[in-house]
Amino acid sequence: MAQGLSVVTHPLLLATYILLLLLAVNPYLFGVNSLSERRPLILIVFGSSFLMPGLVIVMMRGLDIIPDITMPNRDDRTLPLIAAGALYMGLFAFCRKAPDVPVAYTALLLGCSVALFSAFFANLFTKISLHAVGMGGLIAAVLVTIQLFAYDRLTVDLPGGRHLEVSLTMVLLATLWLAGLVGTVRLYLRAHELTDVIGGYVVGFVAMAIAVWAYF
Repeated sequence: MAQGLSVVTHPLLLATYILLLLLAVNPYLFGVNSLSERRPLILIVFGSSFLMPGLVIVMMRGLDIIPDITMPNRDDRTLPLIAAGALYMGLFAFCRKAPDVPVAYTALLLGCSVALFSAFFANLFTKISLHAVGMGGLIAAVLVTIQLFAYDRLTVDLPGGRHLEVSLTMVLLATLWLAGLVGTVRLYLRAHELTDVIGGYVVGFVAMAIAVWAYF
């Protein structure tokens, strides 16, 4: 279960989760009426921010550039982080030029890129928890959605054409709980020390907040 949670909360999924959040909160930002109408954009973001970096990591493992795809050692993560950062900046440049991608998502995507590069620099000194970086960035993204964009609820489509409205305050509380659970799991798996997890939260949250503030 701990390994499974680590997979579904992988930091490279942050850009996709933020996109789904904004689409659920206000699909009209993207010029559509429902989340499903932006499936091509979701696939582009998922492919560019998760599948392609994952493929690069697998190729590095195949070429013996890294000893293991889990990258247990701090030095193993240097090249993968650089490659992932380059792909994220390419995705940011694409979304910035795309007419159907709102500024709100572009700003948050910049935050994801800044968080990734911040994690790279932090990784030069300590094996910072990348999962915690992702969760810190997600918490900041939810707060930005509430405070800066003044949204207060999201809509979840249910079978049978029904809809469920959820307060973003509840989403924030759930995100905080999930962040704590992810940090606990990373400690349980002995992948990090407590300082690495706490540092990850701080780096992810601050990087996202500063990037969005600077963008606007």
